[in-house]
Amino acid sequence: MPVRIEFTQDPQPAERQAILDPLRAHNIAHAGDGHYQEIALLVRDEHSEAILGGLYGKMFYQWLFIDLLSVQEQLRGQGIGARLMHMAEELAREKGCIGMYLDTFEFQAPGFYRSLGFTEVGQIVDYPLGSKRYFFQKRLID
Repeated sequence: MPVRIEFTQDPQPAERQAILDPLRAHNIAHAGDGHYQEIALLVRDEHSEAILGGLYGKMFYQWLFIDLLSVQEQLRGQGIGARLMHMAEELAREKGCIGMYLDTFEFQAPGFYRSLGFTEVGQIVDYPLGSKRYFFQKRLID
């Protein structure tokens, strides 16, 4: 079958899905259904209901990936980030997750994640240039 490869800088959701569908089918055939689920913990202003930060994650194959964790600058240092991470861990344990994992830049919060019991499992030097990107995991079940 003849094919061509094309480049797009603006991939559409349907194009992404067309790439993802056979990958998911392959994964399910070899590892079973991963029971993919997205979660979010939202930090809201009690008066305006505006979102001031939060945590966004994905559960898949009994692991919780922390995709995003952010708290607005004026709220930092009040323990909100730690509360979000503890709540996510509690949820992961309730759902029977083996562990949690995430990545962070050197100028973001590697020390914060270490203080929560995460272990560095890798890094990329010069990502971004002159800095590092760290990868962490925390096992919840041995």
